[in-house]
Amino acid sequence: MNTYRIAVIAGDGIGQEVIPAGIDVLKTAAAQGGFTCELTDFPWGSAFYLRTGRMLDPDAIEQLLAFDAIYLGAIGDPRVADHVTARELILPLRQRLRQYVNLRPMRLLPGISSPLAGRSAADIDMVCVRENSEGEYCGIGGRLHAGTPDELAEQTGIFTRRGIERIARYAFTVARSRPRKLLASATKSNALQHAMVMWDEVVAEVAKEFPDVTCRKYHVDALAARMVTAPQTLDVIVASNLFGDILTDVGSAISGSLGVGPSGNINPDRTTPSMFEPIHGSAPDIAGKGVANPIAAIWAGAMMLDHLGERAAHDSILRAIERVIGDERVKTPDLGGRATTADMTKAVTGALTAQPA
Repeated sequence: MNTYRIAVIAGDGIGQEVIPAGIDVLKTAAAQGGFTCELTDFPWGSAFYLRTGRMLDPDAIEQLLAFDAIYLGAIGDPRVADHVTARELILPLRQRLRQYVNLRPMRLLPGISSPLAGRSAADIDMVCVRENSEGEYCGIGGRLHAGTPDELAEQTGIFTRRGIERIARYAFTVARSRPRKLLASATKSNALQHAMVMWDEVVAEVAKEFPDVTCRKYHVDALAARMVTAPQTLDVIVASNLFGDILTDVGSAISGSLGVGPSGNINPDRTTPSMFEPIHGSAPDIAGKGVANPIAAIWAGAMMLDHLGERAAHDSILRAIERVIGDERVKTPDLGGRATTADMTKAVTGALTAQPA
């Protein structure tokens, strides 16, 4: 029997509610699949920061290296500045654990209405491969002359040939595995004449290794518009850190709810643990009310199992999610219903156990 050691960081707000829901589904899938998940909780996040002045333990990275994967809920609290929560927890984990791929499915599930009129599940089925370790989020820069009329700020984006090559190669591989074999590259090389011109050149070079994949270049603003006006023409998207961050929120919005969007922060080399999380935030406005949609966290858990080699368990969880959402009897408020987090979790675990072994 395979045993997987999983570090759990439920984090803040509704992370404390949706991660336990995801764990219930993980345990059910493990019992069906004949494997074990050993879960270890870590108290890191904004509450930890308010107690200690740190988002993480000083040796957090060293502690996490002992695990096969990380299951993250949500990070963010109105009492802690956003740049603190991001730069002292989320980004250090992604960068220091070399999780250079951020993988985000963007699907309209049957049973959910898109805000785009007349669109069905067949029209919205995309995956974004976002560069996750460099680009615009490197943190290089600074501010001078604070508080004066001459105050200035510099934020430097760093793009390397190695970084672009490896994210492009990963994205082409994902595109090759899907029926349409179609890749869209997000750029802004008409205005960013150094970084994005190099991005375009490197993506074009990598494309030669994948003659069976059709690659099209789009300026990021035009690509965002296309996601709204013609989502059926898009399949896999490869984008820089900032562009991918923005485009995936658009993708989740047109998929009906941020509450259903999962993501994986992947180290394809598997030299460090990868991290899986819902894309939604901590949602302090509904935290503690028991109405958060756990689907994104459950789906992120399924992605984690797939990464760990339990593809059958991943597929079973996805079928359970699709069955519950498609049935439309259990809907959390973000989907137009009144179901609680517990109701949705119970429905998914029930659909999972109802599947033939």
